[in-house]
Amino acid sequence: MTLGKRALALIFPVVLAGYVLAASLIYYVQSSSIAGLERARLWQQIGMLTAVFQNDVMQNRSFLYSLVEGGAVRLFVNEPNADYRRMALGVRLQQSITSLSEDRKRFISAAIIRPPLTVDYYFEDSDDPFAEITPQQLEHIRRTIDSPRLSSWTYLDTPGIEPLIVHSEFIDPVTFNRPVASAKAESILVQTAVRPKAFLELKRALEKEYGATVEIARHQFLAQGGLSATATLGPSLFARLTPEPGFLEERLSTLRMLLALGAIALSLCTIVLVLVLVRRYITNPIARLDRQLTEVMTGNRSALPDMDEIGEIGRLSVNVKRLHDQSMHSFDLVQNASWTDTLTGISNREYFNIRSTQLLEEAAEAGIGCTLLFIDVDNFKFVNDKHGHKIGDELLKTLADRISDIVARIVVERQLPAGLFARLSGDEFAIMLRCQPGAGTITELSGDILALFAEGFEVLDKAYPVTASIGIAVYPEDARTLPELIANADAAMYQAKSQGKNGSARYSRSLHEKRNRRRRIEEELRILNADEQFHLVYMPIVNGQGKVTGCEALLRWTSPVLGNVTPDEFIPIAETTGLFSKIDWWVINRAMADYGHVRKLFGAETILCINISSAELYTKSISDHFCDCADRHGVDARLIEIELTETFAVKLGEQSRRNIEILRAKGFRISIDDFGAGYTSVQQIIEYPAETIKLDRELVESLTRSAALPTLRALIALCHAQDMSVIAEGVDTPEKMSLLAAAGCDLYQGYLISRPLPLDDLGVWAMQRLLDTARETMRSAERRAQG
Repeated sequence: MTLGKRALALIFPVVLAGYVLAASLIYYVQSSSIAGLERARLWQQIGMLTAVFQNDVMQNRSFLYSLVEGGAVRLFVNEPNADYRRMALGVRLQQSITSLSEDRKRFISAAIIRPPLTVDYYFEDSDDPFAEITPQQLEHIRRTIDSPRLSSWTYLDTPGIEPLIVHSEFIDPVTFNRPVASAKAESILVQTAVRPKAFLELKRALEKEYGATVEIARHQFLAQGGLSATATLGPSLFARLTPEPGFLEERLSTLRMLLALGAIALSLCTIVLVLVLVRRYITNPIARLDRQLTEVMTGNRSALPDMDEIGEIGRLSVNVKRLHDQSMHSFDLVQNASWTDTLTGISNREYFNIRSTQLLEEAAEAGIGCTLLFIDVDNFKFVNDKHGHKIGDELLKTLADRISDIVARIVVERQLPAGLFARLSGDEFAIMLRCQPGAGTITELSGDILALFAEGFEVLDKAYPVTASIGIAVYPEDARTLPELIANADAAMYQAKSQGKNGSARYSRSLHEKRNRRRRIEEELRILNADEQFHLVYMPIVNGQGKVTGCEALLRWTSPVLGNVTPDEFIPIAETTGLFSKIDWWVINRAMADYGHVRKLFGAETILCINISSAELYTKSISDHFCDCADRHGVDARLIEIELTETFAVKLGEQSRRNIEILRAKGFRISIDDFGAGYTSVQQIIEYPAETIKLDRELVESLTRSAALPTLRALIALCHAQDMSVIAEGVDTPEKMSLLAAAGCDLYQGYLISRPLPLDDLGVWAMQRLLDTARETMRSAERRAQG
């Protein structure tokens, strides 16, 4: 037996007995303290449960008051048009409800009820799009209506469904204040409900921890036994938690186990101290190796030194050193791979964000600027789809190599700090350089990059029709943070695209103002009163004999804040923000209301052309709205022509095709507007479900040149072969009208005939046109009489 084992056999029993005796004394002293501590902890937990519940109650009450005081409920309640209230104001009310909660995953519902029990509106922020108000909520509403109270709250906890905290408030539909008791029957009831998610989670956690159910009732509880806690959740709502009798015993057994383990551990520590001499002569070499390895891991030493030990300890030292060197090499490889784009071999977005932040900090400390170039490859998706992903990948790799060479050359020639070039996403790249604007560096860099695309981008001995758009933003002139710098460079890149692609644009004040104007237009669209700010103007359409055969209704907006806003500005914003339905429905209703006057001016067969948003045909309700307005205003559907953009017709989907078929079955005419502004094939022309093709003014301008007359004739003939009438837009000179007539065009529209006019001015124009026609007739008669 070794000396270490002998010392262990002699000393360990004595040491262990002493520590066991000490642990027993500690247990008897601490057991009563643990019981008191657990009791205090239980009351603290039940108090926390009460605070969480009351917080949910306060939040729901706040939701209710915020909803009542907001404008969305007022608009919804006072809107007489049920369809508009259901579609447009319902959506707005839904947005108001969802905006009340910062937690997008939290359940919240709201309902508007008219006594005795009519649910005008119900919405809940859940995954069920067809959710309805629960019977428990309806029962609570019934009790509230039957009671003399004007507001109430309750905790609905029914087996089988998640509990809800429900608040109800009667409001006067005129003043939107709490009504007097005598007017309760004419009031409306607004109810909100939230699911106390945090309360339920904490309740389940307590039940799991203490192995007992948290009792909730409407009567006050009495504490049971020594370990029990009660709480008042609210008026007439109480809770009690009484752990199982063995709960405290379990804690005491844990204490006994810990004390026992502690006694053993302390005994071992004592034995270790006794065996120091043994360790000094046997284990020191291993301890030294361990210390050196720890220093390497903490960074205090770069590598393990060579060891001069022999035997097992020496071989262990050599193997540990070899393992460490291999691990460091693998770590370097993994780190480089995580910061490198796998396709192009340049930096990826993660490394770009890390390094760019460092570059901006260095630039701020040095007092110099940083310039970001945001590069987007135009038409890359077209090349990728047409020629395959292999060509697309090769194009990106070749482009990355060539831009890397350009950046490296310019950095060397101009003696700049090392630049950063990275691939941010599919066909988007970014370059960060520490340089000041005005020195010509950025102009040279962007020019050299654009020169790569001057005659198509060559890959594998073949040129492909891609270009580049470059957005430029400078730190700190254009932005103070990296996210702002990237956003501004991205905005400048889109500006470059709008200027014709394969170009560059610097972020400017005009772009900032353009963003602000777009934001203000969106804000005004959300709150505007269409009857006060919108109006329609009408542009006549004539045939070859000059007779007015139709009028196109065009929308105009005069904002008290923004002034005159053109449709080219606000229509795209309305479509991207989901506000187009509000606009289109107003235009349809107002145009049909005006049709009677238009018909008196130009005859019973006059066609009324109405433009609607392309996105509108993706909804099922547009056909019903057209039919309802036509019936309400007594307009024959055959005299209404619905104008759709050509680019929409190119992307005609199943739902929109069904809507068009429904409208045509009802008698409405379909017209393809702005034909020639997009990318239409002959096959798509043949498949268009339309009665009329309206040639875009740019196409008319191009084709009315004498050299293009055969093309114009062929295009019109193709439309006629498909039983489509052809309307030419942008007819502003007699020469254009003559060439269009020679090509067989059916109808004409443009400033040569008339500008868009308000309804009253249109009447004056029609009267003036009749007078001019009468004078011309008289002159012709006089000339015939003199001849």
